[in-house]
Amino acid sequence: MITVSALNEISRVRHGFFTRDGGVSQGLYASLNCGLGSNDSPEAVRENRARAMQMIDLPASALVTLYQAHTAEVIQVDEPWVGQGVQADAMVTTRPGIALGILTADCAPVLFADARAGVIGAAHAGWKGAIGGVLENTIAAMVRLGAQPGNMVAAIGPCIAQRSYEVGPDFPAPFLAQGEDNEQFFAPRPPKPGHFLFDLAAYAARRLALAGVAEIVRTPCDTCQEESRFYSYRRATLRGEPDYGRQLSAIVIER
Repeated sequence: MITVSALNEISRVRHGFFTRDGGVSQGLYASLNCGLGSNDSPEAVRENRARAMQMIDLPASALVTLYQAHTAEVIQVDEPWVGQGVQADAMVTTRPGIALGILTADCAPVLFADARAGVIGAAHAGWKGAIGGVLENTIAAMVRLGAQPGNMVAAIGPCIAQRSYEVGPDFPAPFLAQGEDNEQFFAPRPPKPGHFLFDLAAYAARRLALAGVAEIVRTPCDTCQEESRFYSYRRATLRGEPDYGRQLSAIVIER
């Protein structure tokens, strides 16, 4: 489990960016696959999710996750549920004891906290969600609960790094349409003319900064390259593997 000091320093808030270590899944899913949407054994996934919660001293029933669909939809969570839950890509809450969980396999998990207001959030930020405003929508949902961007910490968890994120000629267009300064997030990909390397984490951090978030932290990881630590959709696709696991990121206000 990976944590960041900026969130560790907030009293009554616990969090974790879990790796693929410490679970019971086998084969492609070894070992802490927490993705209910994968083709892994449901019993193994439930055990893995319970083990993840144990690492932050919570019961399995505390964890809530979503049916993620690369949208900018955000929901407010007032009570836990069983299973994947509703379709959305971010959550906010003021309720103690509810662990907001995000599942990823290259996309960026982003955990939020406003210590003064007692509000937390969690977002799934792939490129579609990020460009569509999922991070800003999460901030806005937290503000409706009394938070302020200038009091927030946002931690960007393990995701695919720029060196591994090759994109084609048409990919940059919607980003550049939002602002020519977004060119900074694309590096040339020699020897492939017209191909680029996209910096998802830096793009997410820029969106958070423009939204006024006080403190932004990034974890120095590459889910695609660090096979022993992380699941990766892109790595699985390049290898022609039929499926892949998902790692969990979670944040909770203590009771």
